[in-house]
Amino acid sequence: MKDYIIPPALPEKIIRWFHENKRDLPWRQDHDPYHVWLSEIMLQQTRIQTVIPYYLRFIEAFPTVQALADTEEDRVLKFWEGLGYYSRARNLHRAAKEVARQYGCEFPKSYTELKKLPGVGDYTAAAVASICYDEPVPAVDGNIIRVMARVCAMKDEDIHSPQSRKKLKEMLKAVYPETHSGDFSQGLMELGEVICMPNGTPLCSDCPASSLCAASQMAETANIPAPKKKQERKKQDITVFILRDGNTLALNRRGPGLLHGMWEFPNIEGHLSETAALLQVNHWGLIPTAVTGIMQKKHIFTHIEWAILVYHIEAGVKNDLFHWVPEAVLQEQYSLPTAFKKCL
Repeated sequence: MKDYIIPPALPEKIIRWFHENKRDLPWRQDHDPYHVWLSEIMLQQTRIQTVIPYYLRFIEAFPTVQALADTEEDRVLKFWEGLGYYSRARNLHRAAKEVARQYGCEFPKSYTELKKLPGVGDYTAAAVASICYDEPVPAVDGNIIRVMARVCAMKDEDIHSPQSRKKLKEMLKAVYPETHSGDFSQGLMELGEVICMPNGTPLCSDCPASSLCAASQMAETANIPAPKKKQERKKQDITVFILRDGNTLALNRRGPGLLHGMWEFPNIEGHLSETAALLQVNHWGLIPTAVTGIMQKKHIFTHIEWAILVYHIEAGVKNDLFHWVPEAVLQEQYSLPTAFKKCL
């Protein structure tokens, strides 16, 4: 990545615009690091409008980092249910325990210390440090990368590479303000969300930085940054079994890999015929008495697409291989990934 210069006047324009235009979001009601940290973890790979109701429910259930640290992991996962990327929830819980144990429930007050927490990477540590403690450290996310690519007209750069991200962070350090660092961080994020958008035409006429933006001056905002190459999804067939004994359903814990450690319905890779499915149920030590339904579902993960064949089967008896749960209890207490909830 070649050298670019970020206009020194950029922070003042962004901060002023942010003060006048920032959205009223629940995690912006204060600078509590617990609130900011939680929101930043939830917002990874997830849209703001999706996150808001989850955030509000989560804060109601776990109002403090101590409350989060003291609860069971399964309860955390239940409140996370539907947000996906469940490793985020596990790391959130681990980090809360660390904050409670090592820091007396007071979040570390520097970027360097924050990065030591489980699941807290470069961006999250910088976001919390700048927003909560006014530490002038750049928080570089996808929105900020796009904004800066246009401001500096980085037309031919692979801006998504780790090297480019590192270089961009160094460039931002040169102009980061000593005060209102958090407002600058949030202002750049906000600008990328509502003005300098990834899809469609950027709203350059409403942008506080349009006079400083090289791409805007060159009428090249539609071409900058260059589109990121999409990774083709791997397609996978699986057969899922909804096994009932009366009003109870069979559950299993997933092993290593995708959705590791989550509750699931028993399943087999590949699509089984009805005869093969019944033989598999026999193999599990059950005595199937009826197939009450067969259906097909699809679920898309980031890099994998599942084609799901679902058999609803009366199991006849319980076995010790699975965890048998009343359906009402499953809905209320067990965290089931969306891919499996669809099968109900």
